[in-house]
Amino acid sequence: MKAVIQRVSRASVSVEQKPVGSIGAGMLIFVCAEPNDGQKVIRKFVDKVLKLRIFADDEGKMNRNIVNIDGKGQCGGLLIVSQFTLAADIWAGNRPSFTAAAPPEHARYCYEALLAYAKSQHPIVQSGSFGADMKVELINDGPASFLMDLCETP
Repeated sequence: MKAVIQRVSRASVSVEQKPVGSIGAGMLIFVCAEPNDGQKVIRKFVDKVLKLRIFADDEGKMNRNIVNIDGKGQCGGLLIVSQFTLAADIWAGNRPSFTAAAPPEHARYCYEALLAYAKSQHPIVQSGSFGADMKVELINDGPASFLMDLCETP
């Protein structure tokens, strides 16, 4: 599983000019399933995201996680958007190859399982629409963006 995690002041996603998900302060997560991903990787991914200390404390250091972004118990939101292009190989030729991405059926399963597990672990989870042409708006806070690459060997 590959992901780009962005700390945001706010973010939203729409499909055909209709909003499908939005959050205030929190994380916008673009996620891509790979062929060998399963429940183990999904749980590890969500557990890691929830513990990731990327929010500033009173001294400006990244010491707070999504569960307590302000030091007063305020939860931040998670906006999780599927993005198979994260698996693109752009080094050979000029057209990206997406052979490293999970096939659509497996990718949908992983995305839906990830959302279900995230919602069971965190109170504010929004999402995009799998496979749709989405428009994403965000205010990147920092900017602060992080790459995550978890894999499960067969």
